[in-house]
Amino acid sequence: MTYTFTQTSTFTRTSARYLASKVATDLYRLNRLYGRPSEPHIDNYNDELVELLLGNYVQSVEYGFKRQEYRILTLSYEVQTDGSLSDSDAGGIYARASDVRSASWFSYMTYSAAWYLLSHYQRASIQEQLPFQRSDSLAPRDGNGYWTADRGYSTDGTILSRQTFRPY
Repeated sequence: MTYTFTQTSTFTRTSARYLASKVATDLYRLNRLYGRPSEPHIDNYNDELVELLLGNYVQSVEYGFKRQEYRILTLSYEVQTDGSLSDSDAGGIYARASDVRSASWFSYMTYSAAWYLLSHYQRASIQEQLPFQRSDSLAPRDGNGYWTADRGYSTDGTILSRQTFRPY
């Protein structure tokens, strides 16, 4: 005898808020450890991520510290919609990066193919609703450190895989 099991899920605003809240928790922990980003900036990053996740418009996003265009400490999240079901607790932020006080804060986003399928006017309309406007720039380069895959946050078939760039 054969049994078939089918499960469907719908990614909703509640799903997007859940995933963005995990990222915001990580950013609040960076704030407590290193003094940045500020709480208002974290709220803005959260609001931006909710809207862009909801439309499937973000491929990846990075938040972190850099010096002279080289990463010092970075949290990078890649969006995957393969139905993964691994969900970690937020946190596990590297707490011993002593070199960030004189570093600059940055955030860098890579948009998904769905974003580029929108017309210029559709993208402009979405951007007007976001708490801030991003400008075109290049991502920082890896500094004196290494990447480690350390967390995955998921809901309703979408996962944010987190990697951390940390100093040696």
